Amino acid sequence: MWNELWASHRGKVIGVAAGIFFGFIYLFFGFWDMLIFGFIVFLGLYIGNKLDRKESFAMLEDIWRYLTQKWRMFR
Repeated sequence: MWNELWASHRGKVIGVAAGIFFGFIYLFFGFWDMLIFGFIVFLGLYIGNKLDRKESFAMLEDIWRYLTQKWRMFR
């Protein structure tokens, strides 16, 4: 089971494991940081999912396109 999971969803497994690791670091610093823990695990899952799909997880091109079209009126 674990080998099949590792073979088909390697990025998600690494992302969630990294998220849990860094989340536990934040979790030990206080109760309210549990929200940060959940966010970090979700972020690890998101990045891992993007890596599995071979997509870019940093949407720099989309952000640049949005900003240049938004501020085009000032040119």
